[in-house]
Amino acid sequence: MIRLTTLALVSAALIAAPAGAQRNFDDVEIKAEQIAPGVAVLYGAGGNIGVSYGDDATVIIDDQFAPLTDKIEAKVEELGAQPVKYVVNTHWHFDHTGGNENFGKAGATIFAHDNVRVRMAEGGTVVGNTTPPAPKDALPVVTYGQGMRFHLNGDTINLMYLGGGHTDGDSVVVWEEKNIVHMGDLYITIKSFPFVDRSSGGNVYNMMTTLDLVIAMLDDETKVIPGHGAMSNKAELVAYRDMIGEAVSRVEALHEDGATLEEAVAAKPLASLDREGGFVSGDAFVTAIWGSIED
Repeated sequence: MIRLTTLALVSAALIAAPAGAQRNFDDVEIKAEQIAPGVAVLYGAGGNIGVSYGDDATVIIDDQFAPLTDKIEAKVEELGAQPVKYVVNTHWHFDHTGGNENFGKAGATIFAHDNVRVRMAEGGTVVGNTTPPAPKDALPVVTYGQGMRFHLNGDTINLMYLGGGHTDGDSVVVWEEKNIVHMGDLYITIKSFPFVDRSSGGNVYNMMTTLDLVIAMLDDETKVIPGHGAMSNKAELVAYRDMIGEAVSRVEALHEDGATLEEAVAAKPLASLDREGGFVSGDAFVTAIWGSIED
């Protein structure tokens, strides 16, 4: 199994940069990992891209940043796949939807949860980074409230909204026959605390519920594509969910004891969980949990 730690760290660094900032993507290499016949994952800068390809059509799950579209298309061609016909956005963040306009102009149809289109059309701020309203060609054309299904390439591919948590528009993508799930940023395997984007309707309790629902669908053979980081499995996803539950319990205890948010952050309740060093710090996760408690 390919372990792409360096690429994952690059992705995390790019998330933290302003959406409108000038970046140089010239040195970014798109790498492919085939995880089943007709299914691959593309790693580069931004969210991991799932690819379904075969006789019927090519579907990609997320599309990273606009300057990488040509490289993504070239890697899709290397897989022996047709040009991209359908794009699915797991959520609205710019490191997962940055290529939408390019693919939309090229004729691809974009799918996402209702709230993804709303947030992209309005624009907004994510951890201090301003994302302007998306142009028409970048917006999802087909949206849904709970989910929908593709019957393509010998697979049944389910797009499922289970309550979100990272944002209010997170989709989980499940290949039924291939036993694969793409989690978007509900799950990351880079060393970081989870990102609960409160400014985009994220809530840690919704995240835990969504993870519980997904875990109930999986078995020990399921291949799990995270939003960022290397490929994973059910056991690792369960451990991630358990870590979130432990973090929430610790913050809840401080809240119930009458601490203020500032006192809770200063107490460093998550220090022993060994997730520091990534995009989301323990202090930021405590703050997100606190806001979720008070919703």
